[in-house]
Amino acid sequence: MPQTPAVHFEAASTLAVVTSSNEPLLFLSDDLRIIAASASFCRAFEIAPASVTGKRLGELGHGEWAMPRLDSLLTATVTGSVSIDAYEIDLKRPDQKTRQLIINARKLDDGDLEHIRLLVAITDVTDMRAEARLKDDLVRDKAILLQEVQHRVANSLQIIASVLMQSARRVQSEEVRGHLHDARHRIMSIAALQRQLSTSAGGSVELRAYFTQLSQSLGASMIADPERLSIQVTVDDSTVPADVSISLGLIVTELVINALKHAFSDDRNGTIEINYLSSGKDWTLSISDDGIGMPIGNEAPKAGLGTGIVEALVKNLDGELTVSDASPGTVVTIRHTERSGLRTDFSPAA
Repeated sequence: MPQTPAVHFEAASTLAVVTSSNEPLLFLSDDLRIIAASASFCRAFEIAPASVTGKRLGELGHGEWAMPRLDSLLTATVTGSVSIDAYEIDLKRPDQKTRQLIINARKLDDGDLEHIRLLVAITDVTDMRAEARLKDDLVRDKAILLQEVQHRVANSLQIIASVLMQSARRVQSEEVRGHLHDARHRIMSIAALQRQLSTSAGGSVELRAYFTQLSQSLGASMIADPERLSIQVTVDDSTVPADVSISLGLIVTELVINALKHAFSDDRNGTIEINYLSSGKDWTLSISDDGIGMPIGNEAPKAGLGTGIVEALVKNLDGELTVSDASPGTVVTIRHTERSGLRTDFSPAA
């Protein structure tokens, strides 16, 4: 008399949990036949619920779930040799958009080794990936547009600087000519920053390249004999936001111009050094020269426009400014610490 195979009944509560899940779920036997599927799975992939039970996964729909690699991984999961975590597949259905799916599968072992079960969760990430790609495209387009704007601004500033230079050649007053030259140098420092921004990423500025380019620009326009005067730059690997770099660049411009105009008026040879060092949120910027030095304190000359610009920028950066005798020459130091307050006793000739 033939023996009737034993029937294994699934707990009604287990089936109810699977079928009522809001997430697409499949409950599989150890031979990868579907015991139950959630209503959300059938709805998401347009499969009639009544046609699911008893079928193998590859038999669903028009055969789009017949993926040898997925079948192999599920079989290996049944034996316990692997587990499927975030396995990504492309579901291709006739006349429909390909969907990107994330598969997670867990072996359910309740101690009955004759009836191993798999719980398979399917997450459709198609829309999320498309949204992420769209966001990446927008960010990339914005970055390209910003670089183009910065490039055009730099060109415009150079044109303005050239116009100021032409005006300086035409005026008779030495004082006005000096003011026009100073204005040109300030504009050129901003143009140098714009060129640096156009090649940087994320709106941050690498100070070593920026200060080097700035010193080269100032030297080319103000140093007639490079054998006699030079500008050296020593900067660590610091990068700062664009708004901070603007203030730092203008401070460097004013102090270097001041040193070139007054520290070597006796035609001596010399060097101007720009140093920047940071540690965490603290940083120190110094501009020093080995020139004739300058009176400090009560004997300091009356502050000019350049001094006012530097003091305002240092205040804006919450920095502390000191001027000291470098023997020979002068060193101006701007130090920023998290607890620093403003103190300005800077009175150079501007």
